[in-house]
Amino acid sequence: VLRQAGEIQTRLRSVPRCYFYLALLSLALNMNIEQTAGRDSSTLARKGFAMMLISRSQDKLDDVARQLEDQYKVETRTIAVDFGLSDIYPKIEAGLAGLDIGVLVNNVGISYPYPEYFLHIPDLDNFITNMINVNMTSVCQMTRLVLPRMVQRSKGVVLNISSASGMYPVPLLTAFVDFFSRGLQEEYKAKGIIVQSVLPFFVATKMTRIRKPTLDKPTPERYVAAELTTIGLQDQTNGYFPHAVMGWLTTVLVPINLVIYFGARMNRAQRTGYLRRRKLRELANQSNGKSDGLKSD
Repeated sequence: VLRQAGEIQTRLRSVPRCYFYLALLSLALNMNIEQTAGRDSSTLARKGFAMMLISRSQDKLDDVARQLEDQYKVETRTIAVDFGLSDIYPKIEAGLAGLDIGVLVNNVGISYPYPEYFLHIPDLDNFITNMINVNMTSVCQMTRLVLPRMVQRSKGVVLNISSASGMYPVPLLTAFVDFFSRGLQEEYKAKGIIVQSVLPFFVATKMTRIRKPTLDKPTPERYVAAELTTIGLQDQTNGYFPHAVMGWLTTVLVPINLVIYFGARMNRAQRTGYLRRRKLRELANQSNGKSDGLKSD
């Protein structure tokens, strides 16, 4: 293992550091880029990679880019696009023209605002299109844009951030990212390309609504630092030792039917709690509206 680790560190040092590309989460997802994705990218900027940042909000991109340049003295560039749309890739391709991308991180993604049954999802038609565009199409299209020059150089790293939920039959698209990554690794490993499927459990971000980090729910910085040490050693990884233990327990030690049962039970409880809180907010708003009406009378 130590010999393999040394070999991968040598390979990573040989990856061109002209540009590192990071797909940030869309502002439409209520994702605080400065406090989450911005901190993730700082882990890589600290290693000397110049950064190509892609997100929806140009203002947020400018803030993150400025922080990285000031703190780590690396060059940054930005492209503002909405990954929920399907016509954005010519713009991205033009922005990447002439750049040697050493590492591609496909990290853009959305999930349900709360656990919900498929047919009960609000605006289901548009939701399906948006989720597929963000969670699946982005991974395939960004790989299509970046992989050819990696193959020409016989070196490069592609990190596709999926989720531990992709290890089980739950209603999310993370399983696609996992299987796509593993298939791509099998196709291109002989050409010097590393494609890794990353399957984290919960990380303390606004997207997961976890405010206080714990041992099994780390900060983004702690998770990214641990995950980077697995590149080249594991094609499929939970990226963080406590998550690896959880993955082993839930796929090897515990019967899958039991995992599905407790997962579904947890989702139903979260759904019930969310709908109850939403109903209380609606009643409170109605009560405030009536009070304002009486005052005006």
